Amino acid sequence: MREGFLLDPDVTHLNHGSFGACPVAVFEEYQRLQLELERGPTDFFTRRVARWFWGGKEQPGRLAEARAALAAFVGARADDLVFVPNATSGLNAVIRSLRLESGDEVLTTAHEYGAITRTWEFVGAELVVCDPDELVTRIGPRTRAISVSHITSPTGLVFPVAEICAAAREAGVLAIVDGAHAPGHVPVDLASLGADVYAGNCHKWLCAPKGAGFLWARPEHHGWIAPLVISWGHREDADFGERHGWQGTRDLAAYLSVPKAIEVHTTFDLDRSRALADDAEARLAGLGLERVQGVPAPFMRAIELPPGDPDELWARLYEEFRVEVPVYEWHGRRLLRFSIGPYNDEADVERLVTALDQCL
Repeated sequence: MREGFLLDPDVTHLNHGSFGACPVAVFEEYQRLQLELERGPTDFFTRRVARWFWGGKEQPGRLAEARAALAAFVGARADDLVFVPNATSGLNAVIRSLRLESGDEVLTTAHEYGAITRTWEFVGAELVVCDPDELVTRIGPRTRAISVSHITSPTGLVFPVAEICAAAREAGVLAIVDGAHAPGHVPVDLASLGADVYAGNCHKWLCAPKGAGFLWARPEHHGWIAPLVISWGHREDADFGERHGWQGTRDLAAYLSVPKAIEVHTTFDLDRSRALADDAEARLAGLGLERVQGVPAPFMRAIELPPGDPDELWARLYEEFRVEVPVYEWHGRRLLRFSIGPYNDEADVERLVTALDQCL
């Protein structure tokens, strides 16, 4: 599988969770689409891709076909899903559209992605940070929304989002889910999950090109979620897809490559990747390095390290051992998060264990 990716063979890549990695077949489709665009930009944008321009109603085209393929993959209606560059962009549109009143509270956890926490802070939200298992019991009369990850970025844990969303719906509270790490990593069925809003990435575990993500919302929320860029699709009679679909001239090749990424994803041996992650966790435990407690993500685990300088260790692992893996501080704890991509093997785990044994 390693030869099917473009990664530097001299580096042990154990950071798939941050930026993903694009398979050769997907990247070739991406470049083919970019070349097609440059050979006929007007034809590409106005006839082949979306067939809508300057306020005209969208007609079936390749962008709609790509949306439909992605919607089917995540268990959603295509009408409820729009492409965005990444999950952070999608959640920014939601958070910045939500009109919070004085006294409104937003429940969240310390495990959330920092960019989303900063977005809530930017809009002046009153954040109530709870332990994950307290989210449901902390819902109160002032709670306006729950903002929670499906899979947490800093700690590599899977949260019980269906249970949290069900409790939020019963209480009349918005359930906003950051699914950046979920598509292609764990099964996603938005029709049954129960969220009000869900944003995900395609460039991580689905291995699409960078710049491909999605925003999904229940139909009753389409009206109040404004796109980050107001452009030709923003008309009085426009639907969710039209208002968010055209946001100025941009390279749409990453979006159009998503169906190819879904196709290639079916060739990955996900059971092997999970077994490799389990083995890596067990071997690091043999060094006295335990995983952060909670339900672990299948292919991504956060390991607690002894106190020390995270930047120094991160640099040593890369410069001395050519191991690419993030090391960082999280609420006073030094963590290392390894991710198993479809290209990793036992030799990669061996190199990580050997490097940490020597460094620590």
